[in-house]
Amino acid sequence: MNEQDFKNRTRKAALAVIRLIETLPKKQAMDVIGRQILRSAMSVGANYRSACRGKSRPDMISKLAIVEEEADETVYWLELLAESGLVPTAVLEDLISEYDAIVAMTVASIKTLRDRL
Repeated sequence: MNEQDFKNRTRKAALAVIRLIETLPKKQAMDVIGRQILRSAMSVGANYRSACRGKSRPDMISKLAIVEEEADETVYWLELLAESGLVPTAVLEDLISEYDAIVAMTVASIKTLRDRL
């Protein structure tokens, strides 16, 4: 997957999160979890774009590590939401899978960059 494809993929995933959050029941716990999911999911694409503009390989690796952390955090919040029983797990499965894939691809990119150092 090339840089532009990954940028598009992270944007598409973030938009799916936005649409999901807009459908959540208006409850205090949902508000807190929804804000956390939004924050981490939006951060993935933004930090990937930043990594693409890295000044050096170590800078890119550092920024990609943030992408990895934020994508993994998004998975955590989505799993927590699923386990709460307040949203059907089936609704969240595709998003969880997508952010898991983003984590895996980011880890692979970091490994490749480290091997090239």
